[in-house]
Amino acid sequence: MTAFKGMRALLLCSAAIAAGSATAQEVVDLAPIVVDSKRDVATDSANATTTVDSTEIEDRQGGTIAELVDSVPGVNLVNGGTPVGSGISIRGLGANGTYGSDQKVGIQVGNSSKGSEEIYRVGNQLFTDPALYNSVQVFRGPGGTFQYGSGLIGGLVRAEPSFAPDVFGEEAGWKVRQLLQFSTNGDGIASSSTLGYQADGFEMLANFTWREEGITVDGAGNDRTENGIGLPSWMVTGRYSFGSADEHRLSVILQETSTDEQDVPYDTFATSAGIFGNVNRQTTDRTAELRYEYDSPTTDMVNLMVSLSYSDQEIMQEAVGIPISPVLDADHRYETTKLLLKNTAFFDTSWAAHELTAGVELSNRKRLDAASAPGGTDKRLAVFLVDEMDFRNGLTVTPELRWESQKLTGSDVDFEGEMDALVGGVSARYAFGNGFSVFGGAYYNESLPVLDDLADATFRAQSEKGRTFELGLGYDGANLLRSGDALEVKAVAYRTHLSDITTIFGVTDARYEGVEIEAAYSMESGFYVDASANIAYGYDETPGAASDILGGIPAKELRVTFGKRWGEELDLSWEVVAAARQDRDSQPTPGYAVHNLRATYRPQQGALEGMEVRFGIENVGDRLYTPNLATYAAPGRNVKLTLSKVF
Repeated sequence: MTAFKGMRALLLCSAAIAAGSATAQEVVDLAPIVVDSKRDVATDSANATTTVDSTEIEDRQGGTIAELVDSVPGVNLVNGGTPVGSGISIRGLGANGTYGSDQKVGIQVGNSSKGSEEIYRVGNQLFTDPALYNSVQVFRGPGGTFQYGSGLIGGLVRAEPSFAPDVFGEEAGWKVRQLLQFSTNGDGIASSSTLGYQADGFEMLANFTWREEGITVDGAGNDRTENGIGLPSWMVTGRYSFGSADEHRLSVILQETSTDEQDVPYDTFATSAGIFGNVNRQTTDRTAELRYEYDSPTTDMVNLMVSLSYSDQEIMQEAVGIPISPVLDADHRYETTKLLLKNTAFFDTSWAAHELTAGVELSNRKRLDAASAPGGTDKRLAVFLVDEMDFRNGLTVTPELRWESQKLTGSDVDFEGEMDALVGGVSARYAFGNGFSVFGGAYYNESLPVLDDLADATFRAQSEKGRTFELGLGYDGANLLRSGDALEVKAVAYRTHLSDITTIFGVTDARYEGVEIEAAYSMESGFYVDASANIAYGYDETPGAASDILGGIPAKELRVTFGKRWGEELDLSWEVVAAARQDRDSQPTPGYAVHNLRATYRPQQGALEGMEVRFGIENVGDRLYTPNLATYAAPGRNVKLTLSKVF
């Protein structure tokens, strides 16, 4: 009942804003500001969202997607030494010291939902290779996520696989791109081979990537792992457009990434065998999606997308020696089949221009019985509605609504239960016409029980509730210090109240709050600056709690990049990552500052035309430090060289 009252209040609030806007002063549209730096700031959106595009993906030379998104303010890795060990935390939610995922941060590849459930001391398996993707979008907080799922109180990571034009442009015919990468810390080597073809509305891309890394060391020369890794990945994507105006489009995405680790610690958050001992672990992640899109040439009311996706995540484990716990011999497999129908309609009323997205989602998630947790099925039906209303006077209001119904059934637990939730919120942004804008949002969300909760009679019968409020300020302007320069700035303050918690031991109620800042500046000369900052706090509000300190909160962090471009040929940058001491935790961590250097060279003529050379030095000072949410030290100095060429 509380949920319905909250939703009614939000919708009434949005209606009141809409009614009041009719008398607002007319604002003249300004030309968009273009900042030529590494990363755009989404000043045109009320949502706290950041996109890492293909250029930045390659410049960062990361080994996994998880290593890319931790550069977004409010996003942190709970370790990152091994692909399976990486867990993603957004605003203190997501991965924690116990589980690789608490279900409050979603992961999607295309339209396929990914991520394991609450596997004890094992990461969230977002280890697919960055070479497979064209962009990664991160939503911090629930704003903008309700069309993708419920319970995403912390946020959402969406990775979009590459298609042929993303890699080779629009040129028809066969193309080949070969990439080689070398790194000194762990003697890493990677090879990524991409084949593409485009002609007459048809396009195809095939990629195979092999990434290998030995034992890496920290800034003091200590081994960070007991064994190296091998990470093979492959992907095939295809698209066919047809119709008199190419209004029909059929797409397919197939991909697989796997690891084979021998005699490694069961605990992926640790560097040694510890109390659990070692295991042999094979991890495989598979994705398949068939997508149909129809963009009506006669009406803006019909822009249809139908997606059928399948996600298969498998973790096979065998204890080395005599197992001391059933978790060591536990095999996990999650298979998720999802059907999504979504339409976006563009239309005008007398008071606003609308971008109305409505859809239906059916999903069936099956978990294999494991020695440490029950198996079963999680069937869901969801209906969602998002209406972005532009009142043509600088005001944009976007209500979001999602109803989701769940049927949870245990295969070896005598339980069958049903639950539903009505979640959503409203955001608003007002642009003053002089470059400044203000925005805010209020959201209610519920994280429904997962299959891991079947073993607990209390947990499987209740959802975790989250209420989030955001308020922010944006600015974009040009010709500020000198002719041709441009600036984008966005700051958002948030507060999230979480209740009925089942994923944090001993905590039933908590409060998360903080500030996230993003900025980008560029000059006509090619000089640019990117900056971001994150300040976060967490409080345990459980009745009778001995302390208000909440663990798992990231340290205050500042990230600044200074760069210079010489046309399309050369890009040099220096990145500084600084974190303050985090003492509001049971295990305080000291502050640190780390420097990274990067260079990208693209010859524009001669025999090397079409080749790209990337050179980077991470942790230039070989500093020994441990990020706040990690359980072991970060890598020491690492020199990377990447060579790529299109043939």
